[in-house]
Amino acid sequence: MCAPARPSRSALILGPICLLLLLPLQSFANVDLKPATTKQGYVARLLLNESPFPGERGWVSETDTKACMLQILHVLDSRIQHIPKGYRQSQIAAVTTTDIIDVITVGGERGQCDGFYRDARGQFTAVARVEKRIDYLKSIANDGKPGKFARLMTYAQGLADAYFAGGIGEADKFAGLQQVNRTQVTGRAYSWMTDKDIYNPGGRFVRIPDNQSGSLGGNRFFTLEKQ
Repeated sequence: MCAPARPSRSALILGPICLLLLLPLQSFANVDLKPATTKQGYVARLLLNESPFPGERGWVSETDTKACMLQILHVLDSRIQHIPKGYRQSQIAAVTTTDIIDVITVGGERGQCDGFYRDARGQFTAVARVEKRIDYLKSIANDGKPGKFARLMTYAQGLADAYFAGGIGEADKFAGLQQVNRTQVTGRAYSWMTDKDIYNPGGRFVRIPDNQSGSLGGNRFFTLEKQ
């Protein structure tokens, strides 16, 4: 850790006016998210909740975590916009909808996206641990000069904002995927799970291997077998 330089004795005995001149003039804007009750804020929280930050399991780098967030958003969007030939949306997303919030919340509290669900009133919400972690990340992001935490939180909110403003601006790295090992696949990823061998969505989902960048942010991404 690099501690701030200690002021010299001469600096310590300067008068009040001179000391004011020595104070840093730079100020930092707080990093914040849209409210969780908005679609933009809700999706941003999902991206943050599913992606690792420094010191957490699965952390590799800022670039890796950003790539993970982006691909998660592409998975959700693909379950709406890119249903491959031979499949029905309900087979892939467990729901028929054009609303990304429905894709996230289907199945209840322990459904498609663990911890994200609709309450008895139909309002999309998340379990307490999600907001607790978000508050923790924000406290670090807003402590001092903006760094990795601030950039990652800003990136997640930016992705969500862009999605609802007109779509995902950044390319889907799995869009052109045609073959995994000897299996012909549809392209795009349609599921992600914690990157451990015991987790697999089953059915016609195909694990995207490391040599095709299938592991991002401690998550394993899955495409579909071509019909």
